[in-house]
Amino acid sequence: MVILDVSGLSPVTDFFVIATGTSTPQMRAVVNQVGELGEKSNFSPFSTSGYEGESWILVDCIDVVFHVFNNESRQFYDLDNLWGDAPRIDWRKDMPKTA
Repeated sequence: MVILDVSGLSPVTDFFVIATGTSTPQMRAVVNQVGELGEKSNFSPFSTSGYEGESWILVDCIDVVFHVFNNESRQFYDLDNLWGDAPRIDWRKDMPKTA
């Protein structure tokens, strides 16, 4: 998973979250969880696209856009490289340490 700060590069959003799912059910589960977490935080998704597909699901939360790909589509569209000028956010640094 990668988080890109596109606030200075994109006129439509501040952050991209780009993730890869190993199966369509897993991709949908991630998208459902994003929606549930957003609603609990008063940050509900504005729209979702591609949910019925199997390659790329997008969740638009206005300030954050979540892209959940299968591996083949993530490599094909290569958003990581396309937005290569965007700073990456180290989301793991604030994760609690596990034993």
